[in-house]
Amino acid sequence: MLRLAALLLILVTTLPAFAAEFFDNGDTEIWLVTYGPGEIYWQRFGHNAIWIRDPGLGLDHARPAREEFAAYINENRSIRAQRLDLAPEQKSRLVAYLLDEVKPENRDYLYDYYLNNCSTRVRDAIDMALGGALSTEFQSVPAAQTWRDHTRRLTYGDFWLYLGLEIGLASPVDEVGSRWDEMFIPEKLAAFVAETELMREGRAHPLVVEDVTLFESTLDPPPGQPGDWWPLYLLASLAVVFAAWLLGLVGSPLLMARAWLLLSGFCGLALLFFWLGTDHAVARLNVNLMVLNPLWLLLVFWRSGAKSAALLIVGLSLLALVQVALPPRQYNLDVLAAFVPLNLAAAWCLYRSRPAKA
Repeated sequence: MLRLAALLLILVTTLPAFAAEFFDNGDTEIWLVTYGPGEIYWQRFGHNAIWIRDPGLGLDHARPAREEFAAYINENRSIRAQRLDLAPEQKSRLVAYLLDEVKPENRDYLYDYYLNNCSTRVRDAIDMALGGALSTEFQSVPAAQTWRDHTRRLTYGDFWLYLGLEIGLASPVDEVGSRWDEMFIPEKLAAFVAETELMREGRAHPLVVEDVTLFESTLDPPPGQPGDWWPLYLLASLAVVFAAWLLGLVGSPLLMARAWLLLSGFCGLALLFFWLGTDHAVARLNVNLMVLNPLWLLLVFWRSGAKSAALLIVGLSLLALVQVALPPRQYNLDVLAAFVPLNLAAAWCLYRSRPAKA
């Protein structure tokens, strides 16, 4: 559960000097504020907020704007502000909605990374104020990238975070959605809002009437397309196999094989729990279970059937390779490259082990 205040900022105090020139002190102003990615893993996808600027309303649900913006500037995260051209009744509807949302009985919600996060709630609030105009325009337009594409490109610079997400995210994130679905990313919401036009008095008017950058980060922007990590994961996996072989010259290859099968089996149990034991829809139908399989936990202790166990491991690992081209078409090249060589090496050790004595 997350506090609504962490995602819908209602800032109504004096502007910092560097932004004051962009604003008019007359009517209530509705701004979409988008914060760029940061260096820490939880900052990789950016953040956004609705900023209502009208001291006359007496709203005081957040800290002053200068403090809010300074916090993101200190993290070297860009700040983009877009003023929305809403009619008076749309502004009133949005303000009333947000004031209701921040009440103690409403401010907590069940977080979902793709369906119910900071950006989707900002999107939904704006769409509510527009009477559904935003959803009408973008729900029927196919997305340019899937949820997995966005996840991969935004975590491309983090070797372990990228791999961890690739292990846990299942086939639902590979389905092609709509532009509406892509707005779980704050930068996408900002981009699509900038494209939106509203019909008013028989004429099309842009939804965004001012679009300013209050701070430009010096960090490299995330790539527009997902990159390919799998060759590096394959090299790393082969290096681990080679190191294990060297250690096996003086130690026990069978012991190392069983240790890997125990570890990967417990990882498989975790994947199974996320699928069957939680409400995370994006963890369901995860074909990575053919590589990180809970069954390995039983095979480790099957002393009399080591060769059969080895053949089963090889069979499931090869099936996982074939699965890439079959429904549900889950992208998992990174997982295959990282773990199939380890499975095959473990299977080889089991196959060559001596059968247990009766």
